[in-house]
Amino acid sequence: MAQCVQSVQEFVQDSLVPMVAVLCSEEAERVTRKNNLSFAELLRPFCRLTSEGHIRDPNNQVQVVKNLRICVNNVVTSPCTASAAFSPAQRRLLNEVVLSCQPQEGAATNVITAGDYDLNFSDHSLKSSLPWYSAWRETLSEISTSQHYTATTPWFEAYRENFLQSMPASDHEFLNHYLACLLVVSSTEAVPVEQFLKLSQEQHRIQHSGEYTNPKWFIPNTLKYYVLLHDMSEGGEQRADSVYEDMKQRYGHQGCYLLKVNSRTFSAEEDEQIPDPWSQYLHRNTVQNQDVLDDAAVNSAAVENNMSAAEVDSPEKDSASTSPESHPLQLDTASSSGSLHALTAANTELKKAAREPEVGVAGSHGACLTLNDHDHIRQFIQEFTFRGLLPHIEKNIRQLNDQLVSRKGLSRSLFTATKKWFGGGKAPEKSVSEPKSTCGLLYPPEAPELQIRKMADLCLLVQHYELAYSCYHTAKKDFLSDQAMLYAAGALEMAAVSAFLQAGAPRPYPAHYMDTAIQTYRDVCKNMVLAERCALLSAEILKSQSKYSEAATLLIKMTSEDSDLRSALLLEQAAHCFINMRNPMVRKFAFHMILAGHRFSKAGQRRHALRCYCQAMQVYKERGWSLAEDHINFTIGRQSFTLCQPENAVTAFRQILTNDSRQTATQQGAFLREYLYVYKSVIGGNEDHLPQLPLPCIHSSATRVYFGHERRLAEGEKQAATHVSLDQEYDQDLAAMWCHLEEQLVAASNRGIVPGNFQPSQCCLNSQTDNLRCPLAVAEEPIVVEVTFRNPLKVPLALSNLSLLWRFTADGASPSEEKTEEAITNEETLTQGMTQKEDIVTTEIILEFLMGPEETKLARLRLLPHRTGQLNIVGVVYNLSAASSGDVAPSTEGQQTLDLMVVRGRQDLKIRGPRLNQTKEDKMLIRHGLDQRLDPIITPPMPLMEVFFLQFPTALLCGEIRKAYVEFCNVSGVALCGLRVASTHPDFFTFGSQTTTPVTPLSPTSAENCSAYKTLATSRQPDSVASEMLVSAEDFSKSSGVMKIPIDGGTLQPGESTQLPLWLRGPDQEGVHEINFLFYYESTEKGIKISHRVLRHTVFICASRSLSVQASACRSSVPHLSVDDKGSGGTLVFIDVENINTSEAGVREFHIIQVSSSSQHWRLHKCINPAKDKGSIFHFSMTSELKQRHDFSAYCFLSGSEIKSSHELKMKTVNSPAEKEPSCVSGPHHANPTKLPRTPC
Repeated sequence: MAQCVQSVQEFVQDSLVPMVAVLCSEEAERVTRKNNLSFAELLRPFCRLTSEGHIRDPNNQVQVVKNLRICVNNVVTSPCTASAAFSPAQRRLLNEVVLSCQPQEGAATNVITAGDYDLNFSDHSLKSSLPWYSAWRETLSEISTSQHYTATTPWFEAYRENFLQSMPASDHEFLNHYLACLLVVSSTEAVPVEQFLKLSQEQHRIQHSGEYTNPKWFIPNTLKYYVLLHDMSEGGEQRADSVYEDMKQRYGHQGCYLLKVNSRTFSAEEDEQIPDPWSQYLHRNTVQNQDVLDDAAVNSAAVENNMSAAEVDSPEKDSASTSPESHPLQLDTASSSGSLHALTAANTELKKAAREPEVGVAGSHGACLTLNDHDHIRQFIQEFTFRGLLPHIEKNIRQLNDQLVSRKGLSRSLFTATKKWFGGGKAPEKSVSEPKSTCGLLYPPEAPELQIRKMADLCLLVQHYELAYSCYHTAKKDFLSDQAMLYAAGALEMAAVSAFLQAGAPRPYPAHYMDTAIQTYRDVCKNMVLAERCALLSAEILKSQSKYSEAATLLIKMTSEDSDLRSALLLEQAAHCFINMRNPMVRKFAFHMILAGHRFSKAGQRRHALRCYCQAMQVYKERGWSLAEDHINFTIGRQSFTLCQPENAVTAFRQILTNDSRQTATQQGAFLREYLYVYKSVIGGNEDHLPQLPLPCIHSSATRVYFGHERRLAEGEKQAATHVSLDQEYDQDLAAMWCHLEEQLVAASNRGIVPGNFQPSQCCLNSQTDNLRCPLAVAEEPIVVEVTFRNPLKVPLALSNLSLLWRFTADGASPSEEKTEEAITNEETLTQGMTQKEDIVTTEIILEFLMGPEETKLARLRLLPHRTGQLNIVGVVYNLSAASSGDVAPSTEGQQTLDLMVVRGRQDLKIRGPRLNQTKEDKMLIRHGLDQRLDPIITPPMPLMEVFFLQFPTALLCGEIRKAYVEFCNVSGVALCGLRVASTHPDFFTFGSQTTTPVTPLSPTSAENCSAYKTLATSRQPDSVASEMLVSAEDFSKSSGVMKIPIDGGTLQPGESTQLPLWLRGPDQEGVHEINFLFYYESTEKGIKISHRVLRHTVFICASRSLSVQASACRSSVPHLSVDDKGSGGTLVFIDVENINTSEAGVREFHIIQVSSSSQHWRLHKCINPAKDKGSIFHFSMTSELKQRHDFSAYCFLSGSEIKSSHELKMKTVNSPAEKEPSCVSGPHHANPTKLPRTPC
């Protein structure tokens, strides 16, 4: 239970105080009204005695009375009978008391650590007197230096105080009955004594005439105390003294008093500051002005619960409160228009109530009083109490004791009697016509049981707790024996209080007395007012004994449907009991705070409801309680909206939509509509900056950025280079391979040296690429940002006018631009609908972007920069609305509301770099590096090349040579040069020459120009000798992997294109081969940030088997065939050729049309195994049907001196003649004649 400023003993004593009535003459009222106070209100701040009083008990023992407080009220007559419930006016009184007491905003927070939870409270919630406080001392922050900390729930204390003061007087007890009456007359009266006589007669008529049931009086002979009120500002002090002397002669010096007030003169003391002790005791809702109370709180509660103010105040609202819709965890899933209109209506009522002025508190109090007057009033209270009230109570205790003893025939002293004097005994005589009620018997006023109860109450009021306990215990027995349950419950309640307040605690606190009393009040007597009083007292006593569990159970049992305000306050106190236990029950605390918040909301206490939900949210937040979080956030959002806290409302609704919710689609749709409506109502269209939107979720780390134009589609037979696109998946190994090829190209263009500042080109950036440096983009080339959106809801979303939000800093900005704004952004244009800044960056807008339920969808947004400088891509901007699901056709009104709920906002793209793990600090802390993929530097225009391939095959035979064409196009406005290419398979291709035919025909048939081989066009004669050509050694050297592309002039101007023949040779191994090309080119302009550009291309070639060639050589003794033959001898080469292609159905046979020798020392004889067919020196065919094998021989002789060396035989074959264009299969074979045995031919 929340801690209080008062101790438990002080609280109980102040709850049970002597009651004193006041009757004033009209002139006396006029004197006190000069201070904006009635006479009773004038005395109220001084009603606590600062010195001790003494009385003597029936045994003549002196009893000390400490810190006694009396309660002084004006006499208000009422003919109504006592009720078991508060009237509507009293309910409004308590409601206003709680409403006016709110936690201070911005107050220092107190942090309590309970297990894994850190709970913040708006004020100091613990007292150092708690038995376990020292164990948690270090967990508290902002500790006050005062003796007691500020109470956690001052609204509860204010409610409790007003509740106890508003307790109606009952016939079964005398605690709220008046013991004395102050008769107040002004000294300016003509005959003050006559006025005293009139007031005395009026008091006697009110008490004994029987016309009024209220007020009730303690004893028939009520103490009358005569007060002469003198106004010092009106003079006549001597007359007042003489009248007072006359009064002392008539009423005795102990029965009257002269009170002098209004001593202040404004002319002399205008600047003197006099304290105002009345403000904390006065409320604007006194009994006289309760009919004109502001009904704002009740009205707001009626709006929320959809019932009238009369229903709120009526006890018959149980049926409405117990409906399923009023469950604290049941969310409103009604149509958005209805719920939102209710919110708007409640908000309007609340604003109206806030504008209404307070009633009855205008003006200052005590303006005519000085500090001496304050002392006079304080002295008057002490004189009245010590000389009049306490002797009167002592006298009545003795009289009651004597009456009871004489009636029972016992000894004179009740105090020294044993328990048998009060128990047993036969039942008192009662008349036959004595009425009965549901609470038992109704005793007549002179019944002995009531006399014992009256004596016990008198003893309790003057702090004689031991005698009071004995009397209550005796009365309890009598009442129980008579089955008078209401009387018995009252005796049990006060017996428990008396036992607790006894000094030294001679007996333990009888908690079961209180439990029995509460049960009897509530279940038997149906009196919730008395049950609540009993529960409030018992809970404080249990709390003081650290019995928080029992106190919480008691408070929870007292909650009911007849009063939302009482239930809310008691549930909140029960929650504090759970958190104040030695082992705090944090989740129970949060759960009961939610229940309290729900009841506060039903009672119209929106601020208190919001506070309860916010405190409960500390426990449920980020703990996996998604449904509870959604409920709390939804309620916080609605309450904040009605309390004109738009920022808090939007934040709460955003939390519902951001987290992965387990709500149904219908509920999530309601959440979304509520958010959009609140956002639209709060912002309206006057926003200066785009706010953050919670939906859809953006995976910032998955954002990819692509620089440059997207790949152009193929045109006819042309096949464009694959390059890089957003459709390709990133592969770390491939990236390393491309980087290696680029290093080779850069080294080749820089005399074999790779520069130290070399950075590989990255056209597409993602989370796996190196993003430490700002990427380089080119002006007039698009930047494509791929953003990953995820809809976490089960309802569709509609995004419109989706675009990128950027900030640009130009290079070399003009002085005017530097003065106005250093960075240029498109936020203002996107917010206010202004003209886009197309001269700087062109922003592409996606007009409609629909997302299905729980869908993850990619959006590719483009920017086209036109100026050089630094570009920062900040986020995305879009309009958000709830897309219609299509399942239910919305009504016309609902559709219009849906159309209006379109909000515009933004989401920032915040990308964290990779986690650092280099130093010790990085490993111990969570640190992330930079990721600047969204911060490109815009450079001047660069050349841009496109490459197209024509007639490029997808399948080749092993060793097959095929002719294709490649076309290079410069599609930029800058000339390019230094065109090179590198490949992972440099022996796969070679470029033809442009010398023979400058422009290669698009569809060549059998032209042999630009051939990969040197072909000799000579007419063959049977005995003719063909010309010979020796091959240089450079032609046998290994290729470096980088090839310079032979284009005319080495430069390609803007808009120009050129074609080159590309000879391809099939790989020697069968299978699918991945072949990568990397084209390299530079700008003709030097000194720019981008030194070069590259273009990637990847092809897949399927190689099939063709021929198997095996050769063997032996020495030959055959004489020279010609006189031109040189050397010492020749070699006979035997060649076995086998067709092993069985998989290619289209290749049926091969034609061997040429065998050649590649050697610096050996040459092939011109007439080899002459064919029988004319016109051919060597020709035969092989089919693949039976995997044929042919053998033939060739004669080689040495050219020049005899040198041991190897030579290579090359065969040229032609595949099936069914193909339109012949292709060649070239198969080399090495032979070493020195290792072969000399065999005669």
